[in-house]
Amino acid sequence: MERQPILSAARAELVRDVRTQAFDARGFALIEILCVLAIIGLLAAIILPAIPHSTTRAKLESYAVETAALLKSDRNSALRRQVRVATQVDAEARAIRSGVTGQTIRLPRDVVMQATLAARCADRATGRSIDFFPSGMSCGGTIALARPGMGYEVRVNWLTGGVEIVPQKLL
Repeated sequence: MERQPILSAARAELVRDVRTQAFDARGFALIEILCVLAIIGLLAAIILPAIPHSTTRAKLESYAVETAALLKSDRNSALRRQVRVATQVDAEARAIRSGVTGQTIRLPRDVVMQATLAARCADRATGRSIDFFPSGMSCGGTIALARPGMGYEVRVNWLTGGVEIVPQKLL
């Protein structure tokens, strides 16, 4: 026969109470943490949509790079296909549309777009486009993209058709 340890009833009750208290304390802490996380989630869901989302400096620069790439692509297409290509610029709608692919760049509302374009080019009234010729020349123009404190100008040289991005410091 084996001998089994005999615990007194008081000692067994004490061990049971300690285990129960430890379990209850852990459960309460877990519930507390879940409640706090739920409250933080509710506050974030309420507050975050109220914060205005503005265009960052990096995003503004990416719009300028994308605009320059579209203009360079239209110039290269004019040279390669030996045809005149007109890139449409709509400053009021804040949109630039490729004359070859039809790709449109739309700018957000907080980005101000100003276009300085030739009124006449190659005996034709333009004013709303930058035209690229088979020779590589263009009508030229400047597209300014700005937000408070920062801006970029995308310039198209009328003689060479070259496209460059120039950063601007705004007040």
